[in-house]
Amino acid sequence: MAETIADGNTMVEDTEAPSPPPPPAAVSKNGRKAEGNSIFSWIFVLALLGAWTAVGVVWFDIVDYDTVVGTLVPYDIDGDGHLGLEDAKVLLGLKEKPVARETPPHTPVTDTSDEQDVRSDLRREAEPTVAKSEFVNTASSEQDSFNIDSTAADAGLSRLEQEFTPFDPIEDNFDSFPQEENPDTIDTTGELVVEYLPEETEGQSDTTVLYSEQFASQQTDPRAPDSTQDMEGANPEPTAESAAEVTQDSTPVLPETTAQSAPQSPQDTTQSNTAEETPTEVTGKKKKPKMFNKFDKTIKSEIDTAEKLRKKGKAEEALRAFEGLVQKYPHSPRSRYGKAQSEDDVAEKLRSNDMLLKAVNSYKDAAELPDAPVALIKAALKRRADRQQFLGRMRGSLATLQLLVQTFPDDIALQNDLGVAYLLIGDNKAAKKVYEEVLVKAPSDGFAKVHYGFILKSENKIAESIPYLREGLESEAAGTDDGRFYFHLGDALQRVGDQSAYEWYERGHKRGHFASVWQRSLYNVNGLRAQPWWTAKETGYTDLVKTLERNWITIRDEALSVMNASSGLFVAEDENLREKGDWGQFTLWQQGRKVASSCRSVPKTCALLDRYPEATSCKRGQIKFSVMQPGTHVWPHTGPTNCRLRMHLGLVIPRDGCRIRCTDHTRGWEEGKVLIFDDSFEHEVWQDADSYRLIFIVDVWHPELSQTQRQTLSPI
Repeated sequence: MAETIADGNTMVEDTEAPSPPPPPAAVSKNGRKAEGNSIFSWIFVLALLGAWTAVGVVWFDIVDYDTVVGTLVPYDIDGDGHLGLEDAKVLLGLKEKPVARETPPHTPVTDTSDEQDVRSDLRREAEPTVAKSEFVNTASSEQDSFNIDSTAADAGLSRLEQEFTPFDPIEDNFDSFPQEENPDTIDTTGELVVEYLPEETEGQSDTTVLYSEQFASQQTDPRAPDSTQDMEGANPEPTAESAAEVTQDSTPVLPETTAQSAPQSPQDTTQSNTAEETPTEVTGKKKKPKMFNKFDKTIKSEIDTAEKLRKKGKAEEALRAFEGLVQKYPHSPRSRYGKAQSEDDVAEKLRSNDMLLKAVNSYKDAAELPDAPVALIKAALKRRADRQQFLGRMRGSLATLQLLVQTFPDDIALQNDLGVAYLLIGDNKAAKKVYEEVLVKAPSDGFAKVHYGFILKSENKIAESIPYLREGLESEAAGTDDGRFYFHLGDALQRVGDQSAYEWYERGHKRGHFASVWQRSLYNVNGLRAQPWWTAKETGYTDLVKTLERNWITIRDEALSVMNASSGLFVAEDENLREKGDWGQFTLWQQGRKVASSCRSVPKTCALLDRYPEATSCKRGQIKFSVMQPGTHVWPHTGPTNCRLRMHLGLVIPRDGCRIRCTDHTRGWEEGKVLIFDDSFEHEVWQDADSYRLIFIVDVWHPELSQTQRQTLSPI
């Protein structure tokens, strides 16, 4: 007879050993066989054989003892916890089987009043739900959007989630699991970018302060070819409406960020989605949250077996195991939660949005079971929110967070997360209200302070923002150590004339957020030559520079024709970079894409540039005209990336009063001449002349970037 023993993925066929030969009978001196004691000899041999077999199995790891120990219970006749001589006697019929005590029937779970309140609240929110797929593809196979209004009832959404008005579907898919190791990010300039992590480090971009563009770091988004950018340096601050377009989604949840900031990267899934391993403080001791109800404890060995597969990284096997448990025990919250975690792991492994959507639904299913422990409800909903946010469903994240805050009103971390969710959809007013409430409850909460200061600065309340940003950073609370906060504090200090700004830039640099005190760009490729001013020969783009300088009059005349047009084709700078004055631009190329309507107005200029891919294919730059009126001053600021250099061709330059500073060197423009600098370094502009200044800006790839990098780097 053969017995198959499962050990992980390996099946070991353990064939029963042949029966040992009978022991020789005892012989007396006269040659006659001795009688008696033979039955006890057999018992003794069997006992020894069983004992040594058990030792061999466990010692040599022939089988995982934890996975089979439960199956030995029927053979433990005397109930002493192991197989011994007395058990063998009963099995051989030499001793009567002892009468077992009757075990009282299983008592249903008795909830505390708090747990009953939590679950009843959740059930009330979940009454109109239907267990169907939550996400509906309303466009092509490459799109991943969802219409809440038309499909909420079939999507398994709660009443709270259905009350939200969705954004309109966006044109491009949120590619939440990109094919390359380049999780998406949005920079401070209002443009969403895809970071190429193996090559890039984060610093800080310009002074724009729209949180949704800075911190929503796991999405992709379409960028309009005519989106506004700044003139001399950074890019503009979009409106709240445009922010909503950038972060459009269609369903409800929460980012399980560092308690609260940006969405989590999929690479961290295995560690973070094991909520039951996160300790909490209880009477000075770390204690695991209670993730098992009374019924789950009765099947804990089966759950542990499946969970062991998941922790070993055997995601597919774990998923099959948990699916079996859910089918066998449909009312087991821990089994459903384990199924959701396994789907989450498989989604990460396969980079599958479809599987991740299944996990999102399963987390919700686990939280809505009647006897789900409170800790499991919180963990499941938080993880669901995080995964929805990772998929770009910001309104879904918001709805789940609101449900969590409503269910757990004393949890400050959840309120902080809710504030982030509002910021990610561009609703700074709602976020401000949340952080005001947090600071009433917890006046020293560093995370709330730094975000509240950020919001004040976005409202141009520069002086008011400084103490919140400073105290928030000094708290060193989780989620505050971010280059963006160091940048905005320094920028605010600069604007009020406080030179301690550079002390904060230095701190940010020492913490690895900035390449240097001067170079504070956000999206960088390591190892590129870094210097503020460049010559044409140093760039290697001498042919482009010569073409611009030889044809500067043609370029100027076309710019003047556009500038003087009654239609007013120049767009005013609106990214809060000016202290005073008027400043406008007219864009021809944006993020490596030609603006056809603009080029029709200046065809000769565009024809000249078409020959130079180092400029026209620069996805991290622009080509545009810039006009600045007298009395204009541009605050010190930095561009978003070190991957480009910026060329300025002088077209109409007043004799005196126009100058640009980059780091600690100041220069002026000349008509018909090209000035080249790296705008990832701090720069500042003054226009104190009596007439306007007109220049032509051409961004080019940093010359040390490889062709592959130029093709794979994300647009800015």
